[in-house]
Amino acid sequence: MNPGILYIVPTPIGNLADMTQRAQQVLAEVSAIAAEDTRHSRVLLDHYGIQTPMFALHEHNERQKAAALVKRLEGGDSIALISDAGTPLISDPGFPLVRACRAAGVQVVALPGPSAVITALSASGLPTDRFLYAGFLPAKQQARLTALTELLDEPATLVFYEAPRRIVDTLTAVVEVFGAERDVVVAREITKQFETYLVGTASEVLAQVQADPNQQRGEMVLIIAGAVRAADAIPAPALQLLATLSKELAPKKAAKIVAGHYGLRANELYRIGLEQA
Repeated sequence: MNPGILYIVPTPIGNLADMTQRAQQVLAEVSAIAAEDTRHSRVLLDHYGIQTPMFALHEHNERQKAAALVKRLEGGDSIALISDAGTPLISDPGFPLVRACRAAGVQVVALPGPSAVITALSASGLPTDRFLYAGFLPAKQQARLTALTELLDEPATLVFYEAPRRIVDTLTAVVEVFGAERDVVVAREITKQFETYLVGTASEVLAQVQADPNQQRGEMVLIIAGAVRAADAIPAPALQLLATLSKELAPKKAAKIVAGHYGLRANELYRIGLEQA
């Protein structure tokens, strides 16, 4: 192992068998491990017989410790950064340290591995070609509604972490902001014994969670389908007719004809016609 490297090491999000061989090797060979919660991580290290010294690095002390850790890395020690579960820095501590290392020219090596965001998204059945991970929604109701409203027209699939005690309130807010028919997935206890995916419209998933208290327990990922852009909701023949008529008629006239023929909104067709011109 080369000296003076900060390793970002993902750890299992539930199933201990998901720890990669490379991750085990790095944790065993570095000088020290920076852990979000040393008591929690001790269970993992003991499981794999790793005796590397640990120290705590969490949201309350990471900014104060970053400079000293950079000096330690510059002195030749290699350090592994781990969180309680999954990939560090993804709604977990570590950003100040990584940023300080980059600023100081210290090498940072990130290992691939478990991530609840990617795992849940890949199995959700919602579009994955474009997604927006937005962390945790605000705990207070009005702030939560505001945050969701700001994403109302976002076409990308939306991904959040959510606490079990807030899932009912959050799904209620999703129904209020996005509407009862927006597609939603709640992935719960991923890779664990009681792994569950609730799939349906926002109102359907809310009803399932309200009806079963077990669905209000454990670690959760909330996934919301992106907004359907107006052009995507217009039938292809209508767009083709609009394109044809726009070659011979003024955009407003072409839009009015197509709107009347297909029962669509002329204003939206007019906007699309201008974009196509």
